[in-house]
Amino acid sequence: MMIRVRSRDGLERVTLDNSTRPLTIVQLKSTIESQLRVPVPKQTLSTNQNLLLAKTPHDAAGFTDMSNPQTLISALGIAHGSIVYLSYEGERTVVGPKQFNPAGSFGRKMTMDDLIAKQMRVTRQENPHCELVSFDRDAANAFQNYVNESLVFAVKRGGIMYGTVSPEGKVEVDFIYEPPQQGTEENLILFRDPAEEKLVDAIAMGLGMRKVGFIFTQTIGQNKKDYTMSNVEVLQAAELQAEGDLKEWVTAIVKLEVNEEGGADVHFEAFQMSDMCIRLFKEGWFEREIGEDVDPKLSRMKKDVVVGGKDTKEVDNDFFLVVVKIFDHQGPLSSIFPIENRITPVPMNALKNHLDRTRSLPFVKRISDFHLLLLLARFLDVNADVPALAQCVQTQMAVPEGYQLLIESMASAA
Repeated sequence: MMIRVRSRDGLERVTLDNSTRPLTIVQLKSTIESQLRVPVPKQTLSTNQNLLLAKTPHDAAGFTDMSNPQTLISALGIAHGSIVYLSYEGERTVVGPKQFNPAGSFGRKMTMDDLIAKQMRVTRQENPHCELVSFDRDAANAFQNYVNESLVFAVKRGGIMYGTVSPEGKVEVDFIYEPPQQGTEENLILFRDPAEEKLVDAIAMGLGMRKVGFIFTQTIGQNKKDYTMSNVEVLQAAELQAEGDLKEWVTAIVKLEVNEEGGADVHFEAFQMSDMCIRLFKEGWFEREIGEDVDPKLSRMKKDVVVGGKDTKEVDNDFFLVVVKIFDHQGPLSSIFPIENRITPVPMNALKNHLDRTRSLPFVKRISDFHLLLLLARFLDVNADVPALAQCVQTQMAVPEGYQLLIESMASAA
């Protein structure tokens, strides 16, 4: 029987002999000790992936589903190919094949590339710069409902997240902008529109917000693959995080997961790309052309880096991921207006329908929706009118009569 073990070191495998008797948790732990070199007393196991978010041994001790050593692993639904999560204290030594690489005066001469590679040690980053990420419920639901109900997770979809960052590193996502794009089962191509993004940034500035992250979906077909993020996704996430130039930048993944009843639940995960990942990307170490023969769970480098004491050109993507805790909140904006750049273009009469539907609310509440503001921004001065109107929404102050008349006339003309 093969069991996959995910820890802070990535995804590894252990092999157990189940030919003679049912296996217990103590036997699984003993196998982990012998094959992965993690002593049994230091192990905390769980079927709950949130174990990997535990920051202290006390936090990890709260995961007790695998604490009884005599429990049969089959009673927990653990079978061939299952994943269990491992937290442990201290360091471990990974045993691998002995290699002899002569260098210096007793062997081959080291080149400058060799010396640089020795400095590029890819290790797991334990702590994110982002304390947590909190999603506005309406914005998150508007995104996941579309990919679940309209796209049925058959093709990928992405968006740029906007919100605020607190001094403590807490990221709040208050709206998601969906740029023009084309998604397939394996790839997501963003057709960035500088003119449209200028409008989005102007709205965000008026709202007191900024770009804070990237969100994308994984398809049903990808759920059968043995990785958290593919090498293509790592490249895209690293590129956007490097461009965002925000140390708290968050990458969120939305996917379907099978629940205990056999149904499917929409699941959010959040990460930061590690500092080393961004450095390697900015300095051009990543191979950008990825052939079909490359394992998607591995990122290929142009030159050797050091991973676990070995020189290699292939790095497990999990080494680049830093887990971020997820919360939710009710933000200042609604997300009920039709959303840009989807299959069906947003018609102008959507503005009239929206204003008619919200007639009982104060006018500033009626326009407190990013997607509505983006439609209006196409007809307003980006440097003056757009930030001014967005600022009214931010402060929830009365919209000047001139703007109100202009918006109502645009709605009536549709």
